[in-house]
Parts: sequence; C-alpha cells; structure tokens
Amino acid sequence: MSNLNKIKVVSRSFRFALFIAFLGGMSCMLLATPEDGAQISNAAEAASEVVKAPPSSGAIYYAIAATMGIASMSAAYAVGKIGAAVMGAAAEKPEIMGKAIAFVGLGEGIALFGFLVALFLVFRI
Repeated sequence: MSNLNKIKVVSRSFRFALFIAFLGGMSCMLLATPEDGAQISNAAEAASEVVKAPPSSGAIYYAIAATMGIASMSAAYAVGKIGAAVMGAAAEKPEIMGKAIAFVGLGEGIALFGFLVALFLVFRI
C-alpha cells in the first residue's frame, strides 16, 4: 500500500514541476520584446524620425488559446464527473434522469463561457 502512495506523490510532484516549467516558459514568451526599429532605406527619412516596429499583439493570441484550453479542459472534467454520477443515479432511479441531465448542461456552460471570453478577446471588447 505504501508503494502506491509513493507513486502518487512522485507523479503529483512531476505534474507540479511540469506546470511550473510551463508557466515559466509562457511568461518568458509573453515578456519577450520584438526587435526595436526597422530597416530604413531613405537616409532623409531616417534622420527625421526613428521608425519603430509596431508592438507585437501576439500575447493576445496566447491569452485566447489559454482561455479556450483551460475552459475546454475544465468543462470536459466537469461533464465527465457529473455525467458518470448522473448515469449511476439513473441506473438506480430512472425517473430522475431528466432532472439530473440539466447538471451536465451546467458543466458545458463552462466551455461556453470560455468561448465567450475568448471571443471578447478576439474583438478586444
């Protein structure tokens, strides 16, 4: 029995370390700055003003991907847990199936809310 607990602790620690590494990598990508300035062929234009590259809006796409990914995984987890419980309860009492299936729809609402937030991010509302 103690070997099973050690395996769970190791896998939990590994998952935590992987999560921290993922967060560190994502923060490095989001904090990286694009190259400043652009190549200018006209010397008079270069003397009058410094042309800089527009700021990268790539971070918004990382936010959209993270929003949809986390919302979809959360909804899948919720629907899996709730759906299993609903099917177990419906096996014992079939008349509660209609009432209990509404809770599965609440789990799906997590994904719809994530999609709505991602849509707001796309249109920058």
